[in-house]
Amino acid sequence: MTAKELARPVTPALARLTQPSRSSVSSAGHVVSTTRSSLWISSPVVTDESLGRAPATSLPSTAPPNPTTRRRTQAATSGPAPPFEQTQPEEPVPDTVVVVVTHISELATPALLVDLAVFEANAATMTAARPGLTLRPHIKAFKSTAVARRLASAGHLAFCCATVREMEGMAAAGLGEDLLLANEVLDATRLGALVDHGARVTVAVDSPQTIAAAASGGVGEVLIDVNVGLPRCGCHPDDAGALAEAARSAGLVVRGVMGYEGHLMTNPNRAERAQQVAASMAHLTAAHAMVGGDVVSGGGTGTFDVNDAVTEIQAGSYLFMDTHYAGVGLPFDEALSVLATVISVDSTGRWAVADAGLKALAMDHGNPAIAEGDVAFCSDEHTTLTGGSWRVGDRVRLRPAHVDPTIAKHTELVVVAGDDVVDRWPIDLRHW
Repeated sequence: MTAKELARPVTPALARLTQPSRSSVSSAGHVVSTTRSSLWISSPVVTDESLGRAPATSLPSTAPPNPTTRRRTQAATSGPAPPFEQTQPEEPVPDTVVVVVTHISELATPALLVDLAVFEANAATMTAARPGLTLRPHIKAFKSTAVARRLASAGHLAFCCATVREMEGMAAAGLGEDLLLANEVLDATRLGALVDHGARVTVAVDSPQTIAAAASGGVGEVLIDVNVGLPRCGCHPDDAGALAEAARSAGLVVRGVMGYEGHLMTNPNRAERAQQVAASMAHLTAAHAMVGGDVVSGGGTGTFDVNDAVTEIQAGSYLFMDTHYAGVGLPFDEALSVLATVISVDSTGRWAVADAGLKALAMDHGNPAIAEGDVAFCSDEHTTLTGGSWRVGDRVRLRPAHVDPTIAKHTELVVVAGDDVVDRWPIDLRHW
């Protein structure tokens, strides 16, 4: 079984496998299991050995159960399974058949595609500019432990998350060396459970209430979140010192500060953007002087090369990009597209309709784009195209305007080299 031999379900009427039940691990790291009537190929099995590190010490089986965070299959023996146990997929439902997909023409649409060469070039460009711990990749952009593992292999071992679910999934995948929840929560008990099981967890705080939540939930480390101009979370810079003292009085370790200049990410004039970022970060620098600590966290894809005030950049969109970021002039290219099929063409050729719409594409930054022609508008399950020549059955690639929420609408990233399918990366960190 090669890396190209990736699966999609088809109906029993199309094919049926009748091999005896068995399972194995392919050379590509995919669990392959066949039963009398089915075949499934999972995502690659990840082990400590496959990541080039010594096997992790097993957590004690006597660890207290945490029903709010664990969704595991019950072990055959009595008692709870170890925390964060990676389990194989359930045995396929009888009469479910899976066949191999090696070309995009065989994919069911809509499908979320990643151009592997562009993705790898984007990753290399950022790693060269922000090596190691100077980059804290933001999981919210792609919500995939498969992508996170690729970044970890390039030396980026600290990650930033937007939801507790992302934090839990990263810890479960063995990527919990340094996780920051760059968001405020009023119930940190699920985060505390991760700490209990060996993950390093830091959470953003900007008020006495969020400090109390971190302390009572079992999270020992915090960053003081400072508002630097975006009307969202973060304390007033003048209040950062007092909040840091309150956090330390509650028994918390204050690692430093964070601030997000999200309102400045897409100014296409780089010189103006740099000036605006410097003014914004002056507030964070002043707050850090009052707070102390080793960490000054902030920035993003749009300011990675003009923000010199931070010790680490929180960026994620650079890996995939979108049409909104493409207008900024950054050294990253668009790797993401939604593959769709033309299902209807106007009899006079004025428009064509593709089978991907609002439920497959994020629209908050505008319509998607297409190489040939224009996007007139999107409906729930349709995109109407004009200005081109299409036939029913044609495949088109729609380039989204906003990468993060587009990815969150899908369950997997189909990795392609040209029109060949070479891998599939599960989007396994969705929801909250």
